[in-house]
Amino acid sequence: MTHPFFEKTGHPRIFAHRGLVTAAGEASGVWENSAVAFAAAHAAGAEYIETDCQVTADGDVVLFHDATLTRLTGDPRAVRDVSTRELSALFADHGGLLTVADALASFPTSRFNIDVKTREAAEPLGPVLVDHVDRVLVTSFADANRRATIAAVLRAGAGLRPATSGGSGTIAAVRALTALRVSPARALRDIDALQIPERHGALKVLTPALLKAAHGRGVEVHVWTVNDPADMRRLIDLGVDGVVSDRADLAVETLHR
Repeated sequence: MTHPFFEKTGHPRIFAHRGLVTAAGEASGVWENSAVAFAAAHAAGAEYIETDCQVTADGDVVLFHDATLTRLTGDPRAVRDVSTRELSALFADHGGLLTVADALASFPTSRFNIDVKTREAAEPLGPVLVDHVDRVLVTSFADANRRATIAAVLRAGAGLRPATSGGSGTIAAVRALTALRVSPARALRDIDALQIPERHGALKVLTPALLKAAHGRGVEVHVWTVNDPADMRRLIDLGVDGVVSDRADLAVETLHR
């Protein structure tokens, strides 16, 4: 059965990777995963926003990709060692910091693909996501993180689990099993999507066998990170259900218009 996360939205799916930083936004210093980047993605017509979460020193779950501030600010401190107030001040001139709760409240028609970067985020996410399970997909490279988050949401009283995409362990299992022509049904149990790169080094991750097996179990396949319109069209022609893109504006223009 299709999870509500995928109902009444466009197909193929377009996931705005950490929002959308336009050329004008980049020139004015807008950061990824910021309120302005999300607003730009929404304005471009992207129904889905892919984002990431970390936990601050105050225990708040904020939308931030890296474990440290180094790449964006040059500050080597870990996000977990920075207060929410200080992080918010750093974001003030770069598009505005969002907690997960802020994003859900500020963008009530958007659907969020949330990558849980740390196990510490799982428990506090439970009560934050409990009333939004129809428009949230929980994922993580670590399957343990996404499972812990889903368990926390259900403990918080949700009548339905959020949608979920398999982590690296699940993806590796499905890729290996399909290469051996063995059913991956067990690995895909309770999985709504596989979100994968087309290749990982020399290994071709996206294969006809993987696509067929996923679709046979009602599991969607989304490829990241795809920024070239020709690649977007090629992947959709192969049968992929959606793309994760830094250029959600181009993806909407290419695939929906």
